[in-house]
Amino acid sequence: MEHNGTKTSDKTVRVGLFGVGLDTYWGQFEGLKDRLLGYHARIAERIAAFGVDIVDAGLVDNPDAARRAADLFQERGITLVFLSVSTYALSHTALPAVQGVGAPVIILNLQPDPAIDYETFNALGDRGRMTGEWLAYCQACSVPEIASVFNNAGIPYDIITGWLGDEASWEEIGDWCDGARVSAAVRETRIGILGHYYCGMLDVYTDVTRLAAVFGCHFEILEMDELKVIRDSANATDIAEQRRHFERAFDVSPECDVFELDRAAHTSFALERLVEKNRLGALAYYYEGSPGSDHENIVTSVIAGNTLLTASGVPVAGECEVKNVLAMKIMDCFGSGGSFSELYAMDFNDDVAFWGHDGPAHLAIAEGRAALVPLPVYHGKPGKGLSIQMSVKHGPVTFLSVVQGAGGSTFLLCAEGESVPGPVLHIGNTNSRYRFSIPARDFVNRWSKAGPAHHCAIGLGHIAGRIEKLARLLGIECRKIC
Repeated sequence: MEHNGTKTSDKTVRVGLFGVGLDTYWGQFEGLKDRLLGYHARIAERIAAFGVDIVDAGLVDNPDAARRAADLFQERGITLVFLSVSTYALSHTALPAVQGVGAPVIILNLQPDPAIDYETFNALGDRGRMTGEWLAYCQACSVPEIASVFNNAGIPYDIITGWLGDEASWEEIGDWCDGARVSAAVRETRIGILGHYYCGMLDVYTDVTRLAAVFGCHFEILEMDELKVIRDSANATDIAEQRRHFERAFDVSPECDVFELDRAAHTSFALERLVEKNRLGALAYYYEGSPGSDHENIVTSVIAGNTLLTASGVPVAGECEVKNVLAMKIMDCFGSGGSFSELYAMDFNDDVAFWGHDGPAHLAIAEGRAALVPLPVYHGKPGKGLSIQMSVKHGPVTFLSVVQGAGGSTFLLCAEGESVPGPVLHIGNTNSRYRFSIPARDFVNRWSKAGPAHHCAIGLGHIAGRIEKLARLLGIECRKIC
């Protein structure tokens, strides 16, 4: 199913690009400007390959051109500015171009090659030609000057130093582009809140006003009655189609009886229509209902449907964990997944920590196919029904929490580790074994003392670098545990 307004991770985001140079040089050194424009074109082409829409202001070589660049950036609504230092340039060509734009600046200090060919350079003989050649490599000269001015002007920036063919530099540039794309995607996300908090989980309670202020997303308060009305409208064909969807997405255990499969499919249909109707990009929920009520029937049959939503780009967090569904959305927008998890146990013999949950899961990051299995009782919750049993793919992973800390702070907490093979708990839940670069006991202590809620999002790959850049774009702190 395609959700209107939910596939935000593929949205093209606009980034600004301009080079800085010095117009005095053009009449002094023949061919220098054209050479630098060629380098600029190469940079623009490489940045565009990261899937962003470039707003290119060209080579800015005087204050008037800088102001025209600023007007262009403001008009096009960019998220991030790349400032490419093409040669030595006066800081008054850089400052006006970014003042008032309201976007972080990445200073690209990329010279043409790893080093000047000294023998060829010195063989030129003519000192004028030699100076022109040197100026084509003179990017670093302006970087301290521009940084000094930006510091005084209160303009947020970062610096990438390398050369045009330096893949480490381009990886970092790509991370910034990813961060810009994800920040734009999250800003446009409508997050549904269905039901209420799990009573007593004080860490989970969330100030959505602060989240909206930091991330720019919208929160939509939903009623269980709305979900019930939609569910009541489903017919046998709708339920049968959802059953077929279950067969395609899960290894359906033969232990699942037809009644529970139909009940879960019925609710899955309703959840998908609820998401479509409200144009949701994420959903946090919890409810209990009176014993035997329609609402209890609904909420005890949501795990399979919520897992399908999570796999389709609409992450769902249980226990009304709003902060964590935002973390799951961020991970999903980065293409890493983002499965709902909490600490399950420790294995001190193997130095690993178990993390998992009773659902929902993210099917795209499962080790093999996820199983749909019956649970005779939901631990700590009313009723019984179907649940997801899976482990996260073995290999590198990243943990992420959105934290609302002391003193009104909001920050991102992340850690990199490995999902490792070994015995897991076959209890009808998601759970995996994780190893870190520090002892598991130290990881648990450091992670906990950072103050997150007890849930987190787990995704594939080591992407802490991209998360750190997203935090910079949002103007908040990112704390990396390991």
